[in-house]
Amino acid sequence: MAKTVKDAILRGRKTVESVVEEGRKKVETVVEEGRKKVEGVVEGGLDTVDAVVEAGLNTVETVVVKGRRTVENAVSLGRRTVESALLGRSTMQAAVLHGREDVRIEEVPIPKAEAGELIVRVGAALTCGTDLKVFRRGYHARMIVPPALFGHELAGTVVEAGEGVSDFAPGDRVVALNSAPCGQCYYCQRDQENLCDDLLFNNGAYAEFIKIPARIVAKNTLKVPEGVPLEHAALTEPLACAVHGFEDSLPRVGDIVAVIGGGPLGLMILHVAALAGYQTIALVRHEGQAEAARLLGATHIVQNPSVRKAIEETRALTPGDRGVDIAIEAVGVPEAWQEAMELVRKGGTVNFFGGCAKNTHVTLDTNRIHYSDITMRATFHHTPAICRKALTLIASGRFQAGAFITGHAHLYELNRVFEKLMNRSTEAEIKTAIVP
Repeated sequence: MAKTVKDAILRGRKTVESVVEEGRKKVETVVEEGRKKVEGVVEGGLDTVDAVVEAGLNTVETVVVKGRRTVENAVSLGRRTVESALLGRSTMQAAVLHGREDVRIEEVPIPKAEAGELIVRVGAALTCGTDLKVFRRGYHARMIVPPALFGHELAGTVVEAGEGVSDFAPGDRVVALNSAPCGQCYYCQRDQENLCDDLLFNNGAYAEFIKIPARIVAKNTLKVPEGVPLEHAALTEPLACAVHGFEDSLPRVGDIVAVIGGGPLGLMILHVAALAGYQTIALVRHEGQAEAARLLGATHIVQNPSVRKAIEETRALTPGDRGVDIAIEAVGVPEAWQEAMELVRKGGTVNFFGGCAKNTHVTLDTNRIHYSDITMRATFHHTPAICRKALTLIASGRFQAGAFITGHAHLYELNRVFEKLMNRSTEAEIKTAIVP
């Protein structure tokens, strides 16, 4: 009886285990099939979502592209319409130099483009140390004889292209340099285009429109890269002079460069040297100039009203008080020329970059020049190749163009701006953008 009961229990246990095992397999099968169905649905859903998203993106991108083109077309059309309306006028506002501290804003005829020429609507014209000298003196022997249109640092937009012009068209943003060499004379043939016997100058930037002569269009007018503000592009001309002055000083790796003067060109030369990796010493007078020099990368600032003490302080910043390797004078007064000679070491280079007034004479220590083997150079103006290098530097973003634009004014305020520049003392005035 006991055996029969045990057999029954054993058979019952196996039957239960078989049922449980069979049930587990059925459950696993159902779960597995369910998972596959869920994964299939999810995968199918993802594919559907991806397809919808992709289709949506394509649709959005198409709309955006079409919208952008529509906006760009509208802006271009609007610009042309406005420019056409402006050119429909016969006169414009322009600054005319009549003599010493005598600049008048007058109604003058809007120029027309002849063969090879451009008419540019001025976007920004910048004040300049040379223009300030012209304002004070009433003339410039090489550049401008009154009565004449005034100003030479500018960038703007082409509104008319003369017959034969193929590189520029209305709507192009350009910087037109203030000069162009002939390319044929003795100096041009020797790669000294800045000394061209027939260097063509152009003035008239302080106006609503300016005519660009054919030679400047062909040799020294550049398109402004996208994203570069016109007032920054207008810095191309002075920056080209600064780059020329620095490179003409023939710097060598490890040189210490001193720049005398905290005006626009002195600060530009300083900034160019600092960007090139050189130690720099700025010799300035005013606190505003000192602050600007620090911002633009000066390694040291010497700010002493005593020329003799300034020389001593500068030499003390060099190993063994030997003096700087390169001294660049950027003021244009005899005292600063003499100061530069005292700053430089034996075997060093002095660059008389700042132009003094006509018939100015300087007394130099000939004994020191000879026995200390000092190289003296003087850098004037720029060349087309250097102008392109300057615009490239501005477009790179490394050059702090915005730091040099310290004010904005309308054309009718030009006299006030020059009077303020003549009387500046401690203010950090560098350049004012004149916007017609």
